Amino acid sequence: MRKRMFGDSGLETSVIGYGGWPMGRGMYGAFDDDEAIAAARASFDHGVTLFDTAAVYGWGYGERLMGKALKGIREEVILVTKGAREWVRDDPDRRTATISDSDPKRLLTSIDESLQRLQTDYIDLFLIHWPDHTRAFSEPMDALEKAKQAGKIRHTGVSNFNVAMMTESRISSPIITNQIGYHIFDRRPEQDVMPYVQENGMGIMAYGSLAHGLLTGKWGPETTFAEDDWRRAGYNFGINTWGPEHLAKNVAVVEKLKVIAADNGKTITQLAIAWVLANESVSVALAGSVTPQQATQNVGGDWDIPAEVKKQIDDLVLSEGSGIGLPGMEIAT
Repeated sequence: MRKRMFGDSGLETSVIGYGGWPMGRGMYGAFDDDEAIAAARASFDHGVTLFDTAAVYGWGYGERLMGKALKGIREEVILVTKGAREWVRDDPDRRTATISDSDPKRLLTSIDESLQRLQTDYIDLFLIHWPDHTRAFSEPMDALEKAKQAGKIRHTGVSNFNVAMMTESRISSPIITNQIGYHIFDRRPEQDVMPYVQENGMGIMAYGSLAHGLLTGKWGPETTFAEDDWRRAGYNFGINTWGPEHLAKNVAVVEKLKVIAADNGKTITQLAIAWVLANESVSVALAGSVTPQQATQNVGGDWDIPAEVKKQIDDLVLSEGSGIGLPGMEIAT
């Protein structure tokens, strides 16, 4: 698999990364733990070197499972996790029971908790998961620098930050990435976030490459989700791509995208990932999987999509898509 750098940081990653959000039980529907571990290992066997998770995925379950999956290969991969997103423990609904809390003392404690769950003594890249609007960004960034000096983390980054937030954060810590939602149906970061990242020697870690399942091609116009699946509400980080008023139109678009993919000898999944990688600001496209079959299909997204094919995709989605994120629209923060 091809490699890319996180800007000028010196940290190199496979162009496709393993997205660990689905490992958080009770967030993406039911799955088998052993199958999910096998999916992560299959990704590694096919050249994936970056594995992403977060403390809040499944209230810590995702990190524990990731730790098991990486046993024996930990030193050969880039392990990414995220913090400063806390559980509201008296809220039984896991779809809504989180808040941003970057209190420095709590953040440093949470790093130790993540290390324990992940069964490792260091984290290659630690991200502030969501901006905390109640305090200066220097506070969590200074805390991350302390953790870096203690050898607990090696690089710092952010997730879901706009340009102003990144600018303030970089005063205190040399962040190397912004992990942000980016896919065929959501191009909001293109106007300002992505140019800023490139201009400042950073790299984009794109999450949601498969539009959180829409671009697997398995959804229909009547698709519904389990009670504890976060997608049930139809809300997609500030846009409503699969809400009841948009889903049928976008499923129809996906059916046409399948034809474009087949014309290029690819699956819809592989087309979607290649589309993300066509943006040169993207260092790595994250794609989740909970079976080895899904993982194997995802790694096939490592190919150069021709410019004329990308234009065909963009024209289709812009003309027929519904509830999509357009360049210049405000990202979710």
